[in-house]
Amino acid sequence: MGVTDVTSEPSVPSEPNAPWLIVGLGNPGPDYAMNRHNVGFMVADLLAGRIGGKFKRAGRAQAQVIEGRVGPPGPLNRRVILAKPMSYMNLSGGPVTALRDFYKVPTSNVVAIHDELDIDYGVLRLKLGGGDNGHNGLKSMTKAMGPDYHRVRFGIGRPPGRMQVADFVLKDFASAERKELDYFVDRAADATEALVIEGLERAQSTYNS
Repeated sequence: MGVTDVTSEPSVPSEPNAPWLIVGLGNPGPDYAMNRHNVGFMVADLLAGRIGGKFKRAGRAQAQVIEGRVGPPGPLNRRVILAKPMSYMNLSGGPVTALRDFYKVPTSNVVAIHDELDIDYGVLRLKLGGGDNGHNGLKSMTKAMGPDYHRVRFGIGRPPGRMQVADFVLKDFASAERKELDYFVDRAADATEALVIEGLERAQSTYNS
């Protein structure tokens, strides 16, 4: 896929055949690649491999995107736009909203994959709407387009001792955590696909631990 020229267009109401926008949240650049805060990028990269494409720059949206499909042939097959904002975490809302509007994705068909401090490491929680719990990526998205989008929350746990939250999320996963990281990222990718294909309730019943 070539460079997409993203322009601002109004979002449209939810439709049965509307596409889904799956957004992995993180910070761009190799220095951040294995940070806890970048687990959304990790899941997005795995989903990209499953779709069979490579991320391409999305014009003025400050994001990398892949267009593809997930699900079995037939009525459960879904068109998806997989994205990684390149604006840094605290400015994610601008690129996500630009992509939502360009691809005419209802806000309820937007999925944010992100790290979650208040959930134990590796535990998943799927939900629609809610607060940002201090997460700068969600805060930016909600400010830009409201809270009514889906979230795949990947637990990273709380920082140990007196470590500051900012220091904790911007550190790489610990060596003990990395032993299971691939499994948990794979499971988060499965949960994201289930959410898009089967709907929130069925995905929650399978993946909400």
